Formats: sequence, structure tokens, C-alpha cells
Amino acid sequence: MIDLFKKNKLEKEFIERVNASQGIIHRVCGMYCDNKEHRKDLFQEILIELWKSYPSFRGESKFSTWMYRVGLNIAIQDLRKTKKKIDRFELLPNKVKHIADEEKGGVLEEETELLYKAIDELNKIEKAIIMLHLEDKKNEEIAEIIGITQNYVRVKMNRIKLKLKKILNQ
Repeated sequence: MIDLFKKNKLEKEFIERVNASQGIIHRVCGMYCDNKEHRKDLFQEILIELWKSYPSFRGESKFSTWMYRVGLNIAIQDLRKTKKKIDRFELLPNKVKHIADEEKGGVLEEETELLYKAIDELNKIEKAIIMLHLEDKKNEEIAEIIGITQNYVRVKMNRIKLKLKKILNQ
């Protein structure tokens, strides 16, 4: 009886936390998936992995940081599987519109579209770093999520900015 109570409490707590922060999963799926069905599948994979690993969440970092880390790891694993089938992962115009619609309430600006197309040219780690940066995450939190040092986050951000500038100027 006690185990069932603990399980129900854990389940309720997990559902409340995920519901409060599910935008994280949507953003990760939107950045790494090329179509609606793939996004749904990845969303489910991330949720399953979050649930399976939730009992081991120790609270040493923020819940959202932990969610990002798990979500990005699953998305990158999925991308590796997909890349074996597809020569190059491309950001489709519909994907850009979908992401912008979610984030801007339907207002799609040309600059936003160009930025997302440029971001698509980045490698998977660079995409993750810039996505977190655009979410206004501090370097400390980005470092924790990605698993690199804060100094390396700063170095990577400078390189990413230069790379994006070069892509946008082409």
C-alpha cells in the first residue's frame, strides 16, 4: 500500500513538473525534427525517457535544466539515427513557420526565418547551445545542460556568432 502511495505521489509530482515545463520539450523537438509526425514521436520518446529517469533526478540542478539535458540527449541520439538514413538534416520552411508560430503567436518575420535557416547550418551541439542562449539561459546553466565548462560555452558562443554572421552574409 505504501509503495503504491509513493508511486502515485511520484507520478503526480512528475506530471505537474512536466506540464509546467513542457515548452522545453516542444522547443527541443522543433529544433531537431523536420516534420510534425517526427516531432510527435520525439516528444513521446523524450517523455518516456524523462519518466524512466525521474526517480534518479536528485534535484542538484533545476528541473528545467535536467529536462533540457535529457531532451537534448534524446534528440541528438534520434538525429544520429536519422542522419544514417538522410545525408543532411534540413530545416524546412514549414518547420520555420511552425517554430515561429509557437513562439511569436503567428507573426513570422523574415529575419526570424533567416535566423532559423542559418541555425540549421550549425552542428548538433552548436544548435543546442544557441537554442539555450536564445532562451536567455546563462552560460552556467548552458554549461550544466550541455556538459561542458562555462569558459567553453563562451568560446563556442563566440564561434557560433561568427559562423551565423558568415552564413547570414552569404
